[in-house]
Amino acid sequence: MKFPDIKKHLRNFRVGIAGAGGLGSNCAVALARTGVGTILICDNDIIESGNLNRQYYFSIQIGLPKVEAIRDNIAIIDKEVNIITNNIELTPYNIPEIFAGCDVIVEALDLKEMKEMFIETVQKEMPRIPLITGSGLAGWGDTGSLRCRKIDETLYVCGDESTEVSDELPPLAPRVGIVANLQADKVIEVLMKKRQ
Repeated sequence: MKFPDIKKHLRNFRVGIAGAGGLGSNCAVALARTGVGTILICDNDIIESGNLNRQYYFSIQIGLPKVEAIRDNIAIIDKEVNIITNNIELTPYNIPEIFAGCDVIVEALDLKEMKEMFIETVQKEMPRIPLITGSGLAGWGDTGSLRCRKIDETLYVCGDESTEVSDELPPLAPRVGIVANLQADKVIEVLMKKRQ
């Protein structure tokens, strides 16, 4: 299948992304470059200088809400991509409403508690929607351990599933970017199998 045909197919779908940090911002850009028609991005954080080592932002955007900055950056890449932003903290009560209508959802949150809450909520309240999570991306090297694994009929996890972020093992652009792109690739694989 040629790229124009892939792009035409992907234009019909909506992907939701929870989190606009290292995973979320890079995944969103990869999906936009591939042709996904609508990308919904939720985050309630602002850009700090410490984010620039791995997130798809620029120094002139420091202080801006992440969702606004990623919307603007994607508009430069492809102005036809419909970007929906929510500068809001996600809770078990608002997740089903915010992500309603999404064909696939990407979990790209930082905090372990938030990740668990989001995954549990989506699986309970939106059980038929494919969910692609990220786990295990800190540090450098050993990129062969990064993979995407199917957990059940709708849940996939990308990363090495073990390398936790710490002061001594921070998240760096190469491994974060690989996991974000594994997530984007799995989204595309799922959507290419769907009928319009």
